Amino acid sequence: MHQVSIQPGTGADNHADVLRLANTGSGPVSGLLSKYGMTLTLVADGQEIPGSFWGDEEAGLIGNELLARPDTPLHSILHETCHYVCMDPQRRIALDTNAGGDYDEENAVCYLQILLADLVEGLGRQRMFDDMDRWGYTFRLGSARAWFEGDATDARDYLLKRGLIDGADQPTFRLRES
Repeated sequence: MHQVSIQPGTGADNHADVLRLANTGSGPVSGLLSKYGMTLTLVADGQEIPGSFWGDEEAGLIGNELLARPDTPLHSILHETCHYVCMDPQRRIALDTNAGGDYDEENAVCYLQILLADLVEGLGRQRMFDDMDRWGYTFRLGSARAWFEGDATDARDYLLKRGLIDGADQPTFRLRES
């Protein structure tokens, strides 16, 4: 099983038509984040997003606060949410902008964000696959879907071992404890 590489905005369609917070509104995202003890803070159009590691329209993380603008891609919001969920408590306490983590955690983050996509009305797993590919996530098997379905056993095991999903691939809405 191999690492996922992410280089935001480097896909063939750099400014591709990915779903953004404005497409779903903040309600569904806020509801999902609250299940993890997180809050969504909206940033005004054109303003810099505090806590954004990648800059531009990418979501930011400071503590348990996820920051986003209406133009923030939903995949970015879910990706940063999943970093918060998957990181150990010591990193979570000190979290400001850089979620850090190793390759195994990054893979788990990508796997969980795909699962969570099914819980956001108007998004769903297939659209998440498409948006990840459009944005520049790269996978050894060539696409997010091929990776998820054929090469992500290690990512799934990571989440299971830490109680972040159950045996049916359903999120438990718990945070990593150690």
